[in-house]
Amino acid sequence: MPLLGLLFYFSKTPRFIPEPVMKAKIFSIVILTIILPILLFFLLKTINKVDSIYLKSTKERLIPLFINCIIILLILIRVLTPSEIIELYYFFLGILCSTLTCLILAIFKIKASIHMIAASGFLMFAIAIGIHYHININGSIALMMIILGAIATSRLHLKAHTNQELILGIFTGVTPQLFLCSYWL
Repeated sequence: MPLLGLLFYFSKTPRFIPEPVMKAKIFSIVILTIILPILLFFLLKTINKVDSIYLKSTKERLIPLFINCIIILLILIRVLTPSEIIELYYFFLGILCSTLTCLILAIFKIKASIHMIAASGFLMFAIAIGIHYHININGSIALMMIILGAIATSRLHLKAHTNQELILGIFTGVTPQLFLCSYWL
């Protein structure tokens, strides 16, 4: 979802951002949010800290969520500074807040749907971009709502989460993005 948010921003923003800057940001985000987590997952699996990619128990979620917090913090410090692209900085700050919240919930043995956190946070960011730049993205928002519903349905169908865990995930994803909108809208 971080990469999707970045690509959505670059495709919808009317601001001029030089192509080399966009490519550098995209490359950095791909490395830090896709490739590095995959490699770290295999490391965690090798040392028996996680059983599967599904992270079914709250105990299994602790280390991956902590590592994700460090990765997002690294992105905020080195890749997306507030002086460059403020909207993306606050989007990733919202991701960090959601991840920290999910980590705290896991410490207290409360499971929230990470899928719903990511998808709903991205949806809130997209809505904010549409409002900020006064652009019509109703089709994109409608599609995202359908995808959000499909994700929730699949999580229930697979019995990976309960209704409460899905609602908690939506709340955890939307709230930081909504709160941080006031800093850049």
